[in-house]
Amino acid sequence: MGPGGLSAVASEPAGGGMSQGPPGAGRLNDLPDHSPRVRRAVAELRRRAEAEPGQRWPQPLSDSLLVRFLRARDFHLDQAWRLLKNYQKWRIECPEISADLRPSSVLGLLLAGYHGVLRSRDPYGSKVLMYRIGQWDPQLFTAYDVFRVSLITSELIVKETETQRNGVKVIFDLQGWKFAHAFQISPAVAKKIAAVLTDSFPLKVRGIHLINEPLFFHPVFALIKPFLTEKIKERVYMHGNSYMQTLTEHFPVSILPQEYGGEEVSFEELAKEWTDFIVASADYLQSISLFAHE
Repeated sequence: MGPGGLSAVASEPAGGGMSQGPPGAGRLNDLPDHSPRVRRAVAELRRRAEAEPGQRWPQPLSDSLLVRFLRARDFHLDQAWRLLKNYQKWRIECPEISADLRPSSVLGLLLAGYHGVLRSRDPYGSKVLMYRIGQWDPQLFTAYDVFRVSLITSELIVKETETQRNGVKVIFDLQGWKFAHAFQISPAVAKKIAAVLTDSFPLKVRGIHLINEPLFFHPVFALIKPFLTEKIKERVYMHGNSYMQTLTEHFPVSILPQEYGGEEVSFEELAKEWTDFIVASADYLQSISLFAHE
């Protein structure tokens, strides 16, 4: 499960109901940012963050930042607070991935057509990301580079209110997966992938779909699997080479690229559109890079 997409998604916590959250807290997700109830929750999360001794916050604790963590945990305050701390801890401890989020650092990978985002959401409102592992040349780009592509996309889409509410689904096309890719996924990399998937990024994972996965991909997945929650494991689908029918049980043909049995434009065009959007977002991405705050 190539690292380029795994880091784009983070699960809801395995446990439930043990945190502070008013009755009906989940329905707060439907309220706009300026709602008094949302603003009170944001203010309380900020109060906790500002009171944390010795905590360094690389980004300003703005309303727009804090509400992401609340929505990712359906406004359960304790869970949102833990997620915020984990997010900051993960970014600080993984500078090889998160220190420099400028598009120039991964432009070659983007121009190769490695990653695209579908134009339309799925029927549940989830954003749909696609990764083509065969476009990742492991002699030119490390696992950390492909991981960074996902972090860049995640940081851009998490700004969208609908994505905060309805999460993401990811499709990995593993056609072209080679031993050279597998060698990039060390236990240390696998653990970092799993950390993001479980409780270190404010996006809800709604599904991880693998297509064209070869047999020798399975040992790599076995490295990551022990670190995943049961909820995430249940949301991983392996479609194999004959994926057309099963994939369209999860995604309508109207939103899928032509190459995958869909009615949308080609994946190549989607990849170019998303690359252009990332490049146009360079100033924002630089502003949230860790080196910009040192």
